[in-house]
Amino acid sequence: MEMLNLSLPANNRFATDYLAQTPDIAQFFHYRYQEPINYTERAQELKKRAFQREELAEHIEQYMAKFPTSQEVKKSLEKLRDQNSVVVIGGQQAGVLTGPLYTIHKVISIISFAKQQEDELGIPVVPVFWIAGEDHDYMEVNHIYAEVNHKIDKWTYPQLVLEKKMVSDIQINKEQCYLWVQQIIESFGETEHTNHLLKFTHQAIERSQTLVDFFSCIIMELFKEFGLLIIDSGDKQLRFLERDCFLKQIKDGQKITELVFQQQKELARFGFYPSIDMKENAANIFYNDVETNSRILLEYSPEKQLFIGKNSSVQFSFDQLIQLAEEQPDRLSNNVVTRPLTQEWLFPTLAFIAGPGEIAYWSELKQVFEHFNLRMPPIVPRLNITLLERSIETDLQDLSFSLEAVLKNGVNDYKEEYLQTVKNPELDHLFIELRNELTDFYQRIEAKTKEIDKGLSPLIKKNEDLSQKQVRFLEDKINDSLYQKHGVILRKMDRIGNALRPNGSPQERILNPFYYINKYGFDFVKQLVTINYQFDGTHKVIKL
Repeated sequence: MEMLNLSLPANNRFATDYLAQTPDIAQFFHYRYQEPINYTERAQELKKRAFQREELAEHIEQYMAKFPTSQEVKKSLEKLRDQNSVVVIGGQQAGVLTGPLYTIHKVISIISFAKQQEDELGIPVVPVFWIAGEDHDYMEVNHIYAEVNHKIDKWTYPQLVLEKKMVSDIQINKEQCYLWVQQIIESFGETEHTNHLLKFTHQAIERSQTLVDFFSCIIMELFKEFGLLIIDSGDKQLRFLERDCFLKQIKDGQKITELVFQQQKELARFGFYPSIDMKENAANIFYNDVETNSRILLEYSPEKQLFIGKNSSVQFSFDQLIQLAEEQPDRLSNNVVTRPLTQEWLFPTLAFIAGPGEIAYWSELKQVFEHFNLRMPPIVPRLNITLLERSIETDLQDLSFSLEAVLKNGVNDYKEEYLQTVKNPELDHLFIELRNELTDFYQRIEAKTKEIDKGLSPLIKKNEDLSQKQVRFLEDKINDSLYQKHGVILRKMDRIGNALRPNGSPQERILNPFYYINKYGFDFVKQLVTINYQFDGTHKVIKL
């Protein structure tokens, strides 16, 4: 594998400025991620704090027992118990078949950065992946995209989930799940690796009860040799380690909300819009209702001095919620504001690996961390990676396309420019003229008809729509013929677009890793991990 480093803008202005570490952005964080001295300082800072290391390691070991493992995983668990160890951590939702490529890019970032820091600092550094299993937005994780008939199609997992429940609680229909996955893998085409992938997937589904189990099984099969540890934020047993976290959050809930708003106002002075959407009475905590099997966001009513769920579905006094946190913490869960705090209290976090959107919302939490006498860990942008297959590279060369331009803007401009060179301008003009004349004639007919019967206007409009549709049909047929005539070049353009900028979005946000695993085998992911990456903000193009 060969790697190219390209300077490409991030997906949003905030992330672009953060990569450049501009003074306006740096003031909203406690560390500069590109300065090595900050990691030395952070490690020293963590030594002064106490963590539930043994209990946390025990919990993770028990959770991971049902997933693929290795000696390296056992070593990581022992490292976590070491009083001098730190972790590099990041998280993501549990998408089906891991979701888009950026999920494994984040895991690779965690593993790679942890190894680099262990070599630099000379202390144990453990890679940890935090699965956001407590999230309840099923529609965000229930699909993948794959190429079918030269187009990128959305494949939605067929299981219907109506309740607003955590992903960790969504049971899978094993037969339905395997048939769906089998169809997807078969759509990639048979290779020497297909049978192995189908066999592994079938075994993973059989040993899984929930979508998070299935996700975890895949992740550990891909990364077990690198000592990755995983934890599910939706695991009810974890809640008992989070008991003190909930107590602090409940007691200072109003202050947390106030400080987030203050920080958002500071960011607004520099032209940045809020990433965290919250109400002034937000309690930043969920109640998990076992009776309705749903997750209810609580708000605090100062007038009633109650924590209230949507539509007053549940109500708690301050004392009742405190008692719940002490005795039944598994009935509570975090939101986007309090999850980073919980992570900070649980783990000796040397660095947090973040995507572009996460960087923005972490900037809104600085004052919240300071309120609890904490400093936010260094926020390290995850690696942005594009996989470039040899056949696609050849297509780029054949068409003299700029790789950088395609990664930024896709192929539509190239395609339109080419079509303009092969189209007949006079024919295009004739179709425009025909459509305009049709519109003009129908308007005149309608004006005259109103003198006879105004009720005929809808019929005339419908007839005009049918006529215009027939004109468009004829134009499309001519364009199809044009496409066939110049199909070799246009299909190359489509291949490039589908591979590098599918549906106009970055490859890593759309395509799924199973396509590449089916084509190149499981070792493909291991080879990606072992590349020597620099966390310098450049875009990594990996030639396969």
